[in-house]
Amino acid sequence: MDGAQTVPRSELSAVWRLGWPLALAQLGIMLAGVVDTVMVGRVSVEALAACALANTYHWTFMAIGMGVVMGIDAQVSQAHGRRDGEAAGRALQRGLILAVVASVPITAALLFTEPAMLLLGQTPEVARLAHSYNMWKLPTTFCFLTYAAFKHFLQGRGVVKPATIVMWGSNIIDGFLNWVFIFGHLGSPAMGLEGAALSTTLTTAAEPVLIYWIMKHYAFDEGAKVPWDRSSFALGPLLETFKLGFPIGLQMSLEGAAFGLASVMSGWIDVTNIGAHQVVLNMASFAFMVPLGLSMGAATRVGNLIGEGDAHAMRRAVKGSLALGALSMTVSALAFVTLRTLLPRLYSDDAALIALAAGVLPLAGAFQLADGVQVMACGVLRGMGRPHVAALITVLGYYAFALPLAFLMAFNLGFGLHGIWAGLALGVGSVAIALTVWALRTARLPLEALRVDAQGSAGA
Repeated sequence: MDGAQTVPRSELSAVWRLGWPLALAQLGIMLAGVVDTVMVGRVSVEALAACALANTYHWTFMAIGMGVVMGIDAQVSQAHGRRDGEAAGRALQRGLILAVVASVPITAALLFTEPAMLLLGQTPEVARLAHSYNMWKLPTTFCFLTYAAFKHFLQGRGVVKPATIVMWGSNIIDGFLNWVFIFGHLGSPAMGLEGAALSTTLTTAAEPVLIYWIMKHYAFDEGAKVPWDRSSFALGPLLETFKLGFPIGLQMSLEGAAFGLASVMSGWIDVTNIGAHQVVLNMASFAFMVPLGLSMGAATRVGNLIGEGDAHAMRRAVKGSLALGALSMTVSALAFVTLRTLLPRLYSDDAALIALAAGVLPLAGAFQLADGVQVMACGVLRGMGRPHVAALITVLGYYAFALPLAFLMAFNLGFGLHGIWAGLALGVGSVAIALTVWALRTARLPLEALRVDAQGSAGA
């Protein structure tokens, strides 16, 4: 027995220690959207729908850039495990370069928000409001991707608290500025939906500056400081990092786009359905930040152990991470069921919207459990430098199964929004099973096949 048949507490604790501050950071990222949604929901149902669609449209593209930057995860964590500071520093440089490059097409895509919304069958008023919201948020792409590069560099080296401090600090400021700009306090005009976007832009711009200052002030980059030179821009290593990150971004984007299409489907019913869908999706997405943060800790732990050459501990960490993913979503799933009539009231006073969201929340609770497992499987695969299969499984699970089933149940069988969420729950369940099987099989490979070298290339 190699010890991999059980999940020892030491590995659960190790993943938890790395993951819980990252989970808090991810909750902080999502909280900005929750605060926007809650406050904008007090403006009008149309503003709530526009906010939902604009953010979904933005994330569909932003996810690709985020994934490209996350290509440095395996490079930094494995380099740190083998105590190769120069390789970790070079990975940070490549992450920053790719963040800048990726921000250009993503920002350009936001310029087409209104025609995209109209093409997807939304009302002219909702499309106009969504476009205006995204125009105010144009600078956020560059700022957030740059922040993400520093965040993933630090977490790969086991430094996880700065991202949490920065994100929660910016959220406090964002909530205050929302109050000022949306409703018109302290001499500001009441800007409504555009005020929420302005607040997000100002706070997001501060995030990369703050995390860089913390990194330098506390010397968290000590041992991995690498001067910028011509090799920083070498095309080969940049392409290798891109090859690691693009499948991650593709998977995240396709998953986000699947929920975007579900939002579009709910919009085909009526504005109340899309509002209720957004309320449920917002809560589900907020809860999802916990296993997402834990999955980043899992990616770091697995990568560090591969770098250290400890195969037995790495396999135990994989199993522990998968178990932790399921456990982390149990609380939110129970909350969705037991508090289903209370939670929607945080978002809206519309009685019809509240009743519809309350009916859908138990389905979202079932969805939560599978979602926790699948995101942890993706995390351990990132740590092993094997994100490619996750993208393929996501495409098949969502686009060949979940979305067609959601459409069938919603419109052909007449279940409406309940059918959409039932289809999504069944789809993510299939994705979770497939990714779990693949992660456990990959963990049994020799370490030499899982190592990522200093240039970003995975082992044979």
